[in-house]
Parts: sequence; C-alpha cells; structure tokens
Amino acid sequence: MNHLSVNHLSDQDAGFLYLETPETPQHVGSVSLVQLPEGHAGDFYEDYKAHVASRVHLVPLMHSRLQAMPLELDHPIWVEAERVEIDYHVRHQTVPRPGRLDQLEELVGRLHSNFLDRSRPLWEFYVIDGLESGQVAIYTKIHHAAMDGASSQLLIQTLYDPTPEPREMPPPPRRRAGHRLTLGLNTLVRGAVANAVRHEIRALQFIPDALRTLAQIALPDPETLSYDTPIKPPATPKSIFNVSITSQRSFAMCTLPLGSLKKTAKLADVKLNDVVLAVCAGALRSYLQARHELPDQGMTAIVPMSLRDPNGPVSANQNAMFLCALATDVKDPVRRLQAINTSSSAQKKLLGTLRNAHMPDLLSFGGGPLMRALIGLYSRAKLAEKLPPMGNLWISNVPGPPVPLYICGARLLSFAPCSIPFHGAALNITAESYCDSLDFGFTACRRTLPDVARLAALLPGAYEELRLAVEKQAAKAAGKVARKTAAAPGSAARKVPAERAKSTPKSTLTSTTRSTATPTLRRRPEPAAGATAKAAARPRRSRIAPAAH
Repeated sequence: MNHLSVNHLSDQDAGFLYLETPETPQHVGSVSLVQLPEGHAGDFYEDYKAHVASRVHLVPLMHSRLQAMPLELDHPIWVEAERVEIDYHVRHQTVPRPGRLDQLEELVGRLHSNFLDRSRPLWEFYVIDGLESGQVAIYTKIHHAAMDGASSQLLIQTLYDPTPEPREMPPPPRRRAGHRLTLGLNTLVRGAVANAVRHEIRALQFIPDALRTLAQIALPDPETLSYDTPIKPPATPKSIFNVSITSQRSFAMCTLPLGSLKKTAKLADVKLNDVVLAVCAGALRSYLQARHELPDQGMTAIVPMSLRDPNGPVSANQNAMFLCALATDVKDPVRRLQAINTSSSAQKKLLGTLRNAHMPDLLSFGGGPLMRALIGLYSRAKLAEKLPPMGNLWISNVPGPPVPLYICGARLLSFAPCSIPFHGAALNITAESYCDSLDFGFTACRRTLPDVARLAALLPGAYEELRLAVEKQAAKAAGKVARKTAAAPGSAARKVPAERAKSTPKSTLTSTTRSTATPTLRRRPEPAAGATAKAAARPRRSRIAPAAH
C-alpha cells in the first residue's frame, strides 16, 4: 500500500463519523467469554497484549488513523499512524466480586458508552477478569467507520487461530528511512478535487441503472403486461424505544442453539433470519406487556442487510436496510412467524430491485458539514420524539465463525455483539453465529432501558414457545397427510402409524457457554414471583465505577 496516496472514506464509512454526536457514539464491538487452558499459570492479559501487538500490522484499520481534509472539502482519509501504542489500545479491567454475568454486562455497558479517540487508530480491546466461573472476557470496540459486521471477519481470521497453537505470522515490514506518513496540503487538495471529479462521473454513469430500476418498478412487465406493485413498508407505531437517547449504554447477552433454530426454520419453511426476528418479537411482546406498554399495532424492526461485493474492499461499509413487521400484536407465535416471513420476503424483493441500481458514492464538496449539521439539529431539537418513527428498534443477524477459535491457547466460547442504538430507536439487538450457537447482544440507551437484561432473559422462553408451536403444527400437518393417505383406495400398505406421524424431534436450549464441562456465569437472582411490574423494571444499582480512559 502506498501510504502517501489519498485513501478517502466512502460515503457510508464517512456517514458513521457524521452520525456521531455527544449522545450517539458510533462504534461496534463484541464480548467473548474465553476458557483458559487447564493449568494456566501465566498472565493472560500480558500474553494477549503481546499477541495483538504481533499482528497489528496485518489489519489495516489497526494501524491507520483519520486525517481531515482542508476546509472539509471532502471526506476524511485514512493515513498510516506514526505509531500504535499497544498499552493504550489494549486495556485490563476486573469485574468486582463475586463476578456474576450481570456484573460483566454492567461493566461492558459502561465501556461501550465511552467514545474512541479520533487522533489514534479507532479501536480498543479489553481483557476482563474476576469472573466467578474462572473464565476471562474479551471486549472489543471498533468504530463503524472502519469496519462493519461482514468485514469484521477479516479481523477475526487474523487475530484468532483455528488451533490452541498460535500460527506463525509474517513480521511487520521495515519502515524506510525518511518515509513520510503525513500528506502535504497540495496533495490533499489535489486528492479532494480528483475525488470530486470521480463522484461526478459516477453520478452520470449511475443514471442508466437508476432509470432501469425505476422502470422496473413503475412499468408493467413487457411479457405479461402486469404490474409488479412495490410492497409498502409496514406502518410503525410509537413505542418506548422511539425517543432521543443519551450516550450511556446498558448491555445484556444471551445464547440460543443454532442447530435447533435452523430445524425450527426448516419445519416452518421460513428463513433462519425470520426465526431470529420472531424470537425477538416474542421477547419484546412479553417484556412490553409486563410494563403495560405494548403498542396495539404491531411493531417494526429496522433490519440491516449486507450488499458487500466479494471483490470489493474489505474495510468499507456496504450495507442497506429494510423495514420488517414484527407482528407483536399477534398472540399465536406461528402466525407471528408467518407474518414476519411475509413482510421480510416482500421487503427483500423490493430491496433486491433497488440493489440493481448500484448506488455509487455521490457526496462531494460540503457534504460532510451539511450532514453533520442536519444530524446535530435532529439531535438538539429532539425530533425523534416529534416525528413519526421509521422503525421501533434495530435487529440484525451476522454470520460468524463456524469452527472453534483460540487466542493465546485459550478457547473462545462466545461472540456476543455490541452495537449502536440511535435517536428514535433506543434498542439494538444483534445476533452472531459461532460454532453451534447464536449469540445475541442487546445494546440500549441506559436511560430508556436500564433493565435490558430482563428483556434478554425472556429470549429463551420466547424461542421455546415458538419451537413447540411450530413442532405441534408440523405434527398436526403430518397427521392430516397420514389420514388422507390411509383413506385413499389401495393405500393400506402405505399407512403411517399414528405414533410415528405424531412424533417430532425434540431440542433443548443450551447454556450461555458451549461446554457443559466448564462452569458458567450466574445472573443476579430474579425477583420473587409476587414482585410488581414496577419493581421488576427498577434500574439495578451499579457496583462498578465508570472506567477511566
């Protein structure tokens, strides 16, 4: 890579910088539980820090920093950092005794509330010990401008190993004597002008694709002369999540069995993502009913979707989103799942049509300051509480590593994501698959949802309700087919025994970790059954001081 080239952020990457206000930090991350090797007697933090230091040069985002353009003529650019101070970027924290799961979640929520320093590479990693299970947690934090969910796989592949024995990696290249890492004013201005010209050319090239997409939506099919009427996004009711937020975060995590979720999706003839949305909808319905704040109209989710080109840059954000009905006003879990499948299929079809337009980067001179001013106005005027909501919350599902991973000889047990709530959508639920599990991270505005762990605790029950209902319906359908087959003339030899027709595979929920041989973290005990909804929703008293940066 030529470090003196002008490497501009894309429109979408830069957008995450402009979206960052004093209330809305724009970093993403994850929390992983790690099982130390048997008989481990060293200092895992020091081992981890040395391990990360040996691989920083292999991940561009870890050794690059932002440089603003003169007079903000264009988006900022990435330049090589003069040095990466590992002791600053890799930090150590300890959970207070007794080291329960809810205490770890409390600490992660506080760490996730703090902004990243834009004068340095935009990442921080934390090793967290003191857990009563004897495990160690690793919390990572990276600015969304530098990485999205799909490009995070490059980081995972580089930092983690497929076996307990770390791989041999190439050493960092030697820096040439006199090699400049900063760009002169003339270079920056010339780069901004060249980038603006490229934007104008892309805009002109985009016109034919845009016209074809518009014609595909607005005009009838030339063969059938029928209209493919676009499906309107579902209407969104006002909810407790559609408010202006603060920078303080609450966090909780939960794990469900991936294999069982896939079986449920197959039995119901829907996508895995539909099941994820339905499970979240079931938990939201129970949670809001207990608070007497469930909207009469079904809620909606803003669902991000990757548009990544396999041949494109791995560090750039390439995402779109669609609005999906959650049918939280539907009591029956199977009917709710079917409504979600219908909505998501229709919106994905519309998004697929729009995707054909290949929207290029179009912002240029003055785009950054204008966007930042509009976001600032939206935040200061609390327009999220005055305008109709676009969606109630964010829900996304990211494919993760399918095989076990190791770090410094220790096995990773989970990959719970930490993500971004925003004004008007104070809750973000993100799931990431790892081995045979699906790890959920609930990230919320602390003022809006201080008890987000109670919502996360409802997820296993919501899935069990859905699983049983789907299996019951499948067994009922199989019974009808068997009776119809038995009643047909000459079908005696093909009768299906009632016992076999009614039998369905049973699945069980897994624990938060992936091995029954290892101890697990405990949450604080739940209130007694007679506790009132008001008491149940009361914020937990923090026992951890804010982390010092």
